[in-house]
Amino acid sequence: MVDFLGSFLTFLQVEKNASPHTIRNYAEDLGKFFQFLEKEGASFPQDLDYLAIRHFLALMQAHGYERRTIARKLAAIRSFLRHLNREGYLADTSWTTISTPRIGKKLPKFLYVDEVFRLLAAPDSQTPAGLRDVAILEFLYSSGVRVSELVALELQSLDLNRGQAIVMGKGGCERLVHLGRFARRSLLAYLEQGRPEILRKNADGDREGALWLNKYGTRLSDRGVRRIVEKYVRQVSLAKGISPHSIRHSFATHLLNAGADLRVVQELLGHVNISTTQIYTHITRDQLKEVYNGAHPRA
Repeated sequence: MVDFLGSFLTFLQVEKNASPHTIRNYAEDLGKFFQFLEKEGASFPQDLDYLAIRHFLALMQAHGYERRTIARKLAAIRSFLRHLNREGYLADTSWTTISTPRIGKKLPKFLYVDEVFRLLAAPDSQTPAGLRDVAILEFLYSSGVRVSELVALELQSLDLNRGQAIVMGKGGCERLVHLGRFARRSLLAYLEQGRPEILRKNADGDREGALWLNKYGTRLSDRGVRRIVEKYVRQVSLAKGISPHSIRHSFATHLLNAGADLRVVQELLGHVNISTTQIYTHITRDQLKEVYNGAHPRA
């Protein structure tokens, strides 16, 4: 099983250009499935059929797993089995008839404009780390990038004169993101004053091309960015559960609320399907209040 999993993860990395985060999630989900097969005494891959997978899904449901989690694990198993089938290791395809659990759509967690402004003002811009943090927050809100896209940025990815950056999105697709004047200003301060100071901690700093640096002067990780965001969320007493992805949700919500075209927002977010972007067409409290005040006779 280990050899088959290794082959599949290599396929994801080399041919699908999947992110380290995606590969890690696939490995974890498939690891749970393999543990189940071992306990069942199933032969691998001969016993990988409809009944085995249905039993695994029923077991997760009995243990109280959410439908979204079950659907994610099923998606990982399907991708793995398709790979085995393509490579000629698995002839049985009865598992293709298993339907995905119905998942209710949740509204994305986002911040209102005043909350975003409080968050952006939280870092201490008098320190190198503070200059970096405010630049990160401004970049996230100005561009709507995913955290994986943010940490992969190189210095050469930036064009501050044009207010643009090239990011590598899902599936290895490059796209151009735009940076507003506040993001450009904070980036310039970080590049001129913050980054050189942080880079002193790195003995090989002259070869470090990463845009965002940790306290050791090496590339900042996605977990590091999450910790930075969580730190300032606590500092300004915002709702729990706000993450870098919440800033991406806020970016999309605020653009659409201001009248931006859905197709444009789709392009800016790097969504392949418009249906993915449509979740942001929810109604916010500001819109509700505006409609109420304009329509109710006793408002």
